[in-house]
Amino acid sequence: MNQAHTGGVSRRNPERSVLRESCGSSIIMDHCGQHHHHHSWKIAAGGGFAPWKVLAKGGGVDDQKEVMANRVFYEGSKKAAGRRYSLVTFKELPEYMKDNEYILGYYRANWPLGEAFFSLFRWHNETLNVWTHLIGFLVFVGLTVANLVELPQVADLLSLFTRSNSTTADTNVSYNSKELLLGAKSFIDLKNITMGQESMRLMTVPLSAATTRWPFFVFLGGSMFCLLSSSTCHLFCCHSHHLNLLLLRMDYVGIAIMIITSFFPPIYYIFQCDPHWQLVYLGGITAMGVFTIATLLSPALSTAKFRTFRAMLFSSMGFFGVVPAVHACVVNWSNPQRPITLAYELVMALSYLTGTAFYVARVPERWRPGWFDLTGHSHQIFHVFVIMGALAHYGAALVFLEWRDKMGCGN
Repeated sequence: MNQAHTGGVSRRNPERSVLRESCGSSIIMDHCGQHHHHHSWKIAAGGGFAPWKVLAKGGGVDDQKEVMANRVFYEGSKKAAGRRYSLVTFKELPEYMKDNEYILGYYRANWPLGEAFFSLFRWHNETLNVWTHLIGFLVFVGLTVANLVELPQVADLLSLFTRSNSTTADTNVSYNSKELLLGAKSFIDLKNITMGQESMRLMTVPLSAATTRWPFFVFLGGSMFCLLSSSTCHLFCCHSHHLNLLLLRMDYVGIAIMIITSFFPPIYYIFQCDPHWQLVYLGGITAMGVFTIATLLSPALSTAKFRTFRAMLFSSMGFFGVVPAVHACVVNWSNPQRPITLAYELVMALSYLTGTAFYVARVPERWRPGWFDLTGHSHQIFHVFVIMGALAHYGAALVFLEWRDKMGCGN
């Protein structure tokens, strides 16, 4: 059959050539007889321009060709300006983005920065990776502000669970008095409350003046940097190869900084009366962190091939904490707060190790490729465990801080 259905125009005519070119350039019309590509749009739908109607109206072939071509390009430019970038499959990704072959779809690739930013409010396989750590970042911002403006009733929320574990009645009285002072000092007339000497000291001495707070805020700052850098990486890593590598390195640096700064509150406050051990342990973990950061700044080590190696580096930094932890238990064996802090730190360690195990093993998506593309894959689980571990360590840091407020080096 040599004639088309549009006004008897030959398939070799220029009009049909234009249509074939349109079909091959992602401008797919209803009459092309092809499936719609992810990046396509319909011109003929909804009262749009239908080229066969122009051809059927008569007129010279050249006139029809010009009208049709101008209208196609006009409609194409108008609709392309407002189109949303579509998601692609793992096979369609550029090589530098192929990290997890068990997540089969819902990827963003080579998106402009503006589109990448607004994908914060779209559903793709990085949405929960972005939001888990973004919410964690906001939580730690809130905790930091609460401590800076001295709102202990908010900042000490986690530590309230530890104060009921005191071993003596006198200790309970002291803790209850402190809770009353810290949690409701702006609502209750403190002059009408009969308090012991310890409670009077807590009322008259500003909380921030009792013990230096900078190690505590170093930890909070490191946690915020890690969570924000991770969230930023997952949001914008789809832009380009160069930015992808840069953000991945920033993400790894953030993890290392979070691990380093986590050591500051326990080591500083436990060994506050022995600065020699402060220097040894804090210097040791800082040196390990700097080595890890320098190693991971290599572009080659940012690839999926070295996933296990990166996890081993971060885990080795965490296991370094076993040495000062054992030392601290020996030094503070008679401290009634020791079981509480150990419980917090055990929760932190288990959270980090469990999250790392999911990260390395790539489960559950390994068992059912494609089932967990949007929700429930290993990296999202890893993020949740990181936040749990950070909050557990925050609880331990509050206990250390409270203990050092009460106990001087002479006690």
